[in-house]
Amino acid sequence: MQHKILLVEDDAAISDMVKGQFTKEGFEVVPAFDGEEALEVFANDSFDLILLDLMLPKLDGMEFLKIIREKSMIPVLIMSAKDGDLDKALGLGFGADDYIAKPFSMIELTARVKAAIRRATHYSRTEQKQEKKLLAVGELKLDLENFSLQKNGIEIKLTAKEFHILKLFISHPSRVYTKAQIYSLVWEDEYYGDENVINVHMRRLREKIEDEPSKPQYIQTLWGIGYKLGEFS
Repeated sequence: MQHKILLVEDDAAISDMVKGQFTKEGFEVVPAFDGEEALEVFANDSFDLILLDLMLPKLDGMEFLKIIREKSMIPVLIMSAKDGDLDKALGLGFGADDYIAKPFSMIELTARVKAAIRRATHYSRTEQKQEKKLLAVGELKLDLENFSLQKNGIEIKLTAKEFHILKLFISHPSRVYTKAQIYSLVWEDEYYGDENVINVHMRRLREKIEDEPSKPQYIQTLWGIGYKLGEFS
């Protein structure tokens, strides 16, 4: 099966290089050179993954990502010269699945894209096979069929990664997970010690599900070890 990538990059040289690499790898690549063009292309076609630069003309990458996340859970990999923790946090908080800093290795970029598509395909097939199932803890109800979460009957929007992190803990309420284990199980990839990715997703998830994110009850930290689901009667 040929996978299709939406490549959103305003630098023509980088766009041509990335498109050439993934075309050789057997992907179909559709380029867009600004945020507005990318939105139009996305609305009129279907894709398996988006490669997204942040610094775009007309509509920047963050705004594009926010709009996309309102309607789709497609894997999004940010590629940007902005390598600070703030930009990583913003990108991942808005729903990006991964982040790679420019200049990047084409080998690493290719590996990350393939891993993201593999994860998305795996989760899609797994969920399609499951019957409707509801996981509940405290005031939370997680619907595995509809990928939805409710707290006290009010829907809470989660990114794909946030959903699967929460599902991991609710499905195994007594287990403690290290950051490496969370990354391995949710991202289905080797953990290279980049704690920022886990920290950002955990912080954003807590902001959505906890009454007091600074005093989490649902996902608790065991300092120096990892995380576990809180205990509810």
